Amino acid sequence: MKILLLEDDFTLSKEISAFFTSKEFECVPYYDGSLLLKKYFPYEYDLIVLDINVPGINGIDVCKGIRETDKKTPIIMLTAFSEIEDKLSSFDNGADDYLVKPFHFEELYARVQSLLRRKEVPQQIENKIVIKDLEIFEEDMKVFRAGEEIKLTPKEFKLILILAHAKGKVLSKQFIAEKLWDYHIETNQNTIEVYVNFLRKKIDKDHEIKLLRTKVGYGYYLSDQE
Repeated sequence: MKILLLEDDFTLSKEISAFFTSKEFECVPYYDGSLLLKKYFPYEYDLIVLDINVPGINGIDVCKGIRETDKKTPIIMLTAFSEIEDKLSSFDNGADDYLVKPFHFEELYARVQSLLRRKEVPQQIENKIVIKDLEIFEEDMKVFRAGEEIKLTPKEFKLILILAHAKGKVLSKQFIAEKLWDYHIETNQNTIEVYVNFLRKKIDKDHEIKLLRTKVGYGYYLSDQE
């Protein structure tokens, strides 16, 4: 297994690399975000670990740049901050998980193992999901409403897939959170409301028939029926 590491703290980078080597991983370290992007080749690594505050281009923008050509390689963000905005920004730009410094190496290893297991599980992909005039192309990661493409962030796309696969069943905030993240964001369930509202504005705002619906006290569902 080959891991790409972006970490500008030389000592920490060396310690993380040595730890992964002890677990029989190959770890390739970078200290500058702009240099990493220049050298990066899609799908060259099994997993990517990005610190946010690094020289050149910050980790979030590096994540965004990688996702322009590589949609599937798992990405874990390392951040010295615990603010929800930093976490949401990481997820919106394509990260799969985050870890707040300081952390135990074994916890990082557990996150890595979890993402690698998920990557190895074969996924059955539907070519197209249709709900009224909403079309979701899972493999291409594209969404259209009334023939017009809707630009979604990676997490918004994952959210609409979770709801679409439920086929009209009401999903609780807790269920959505467990599907949207392998590990819960350290905040209340208002985080799910924020994402639902983002998605609702994009797919429903300019249309008479609303598809993303709320069942008060229960959760959310996608349907053209009340």
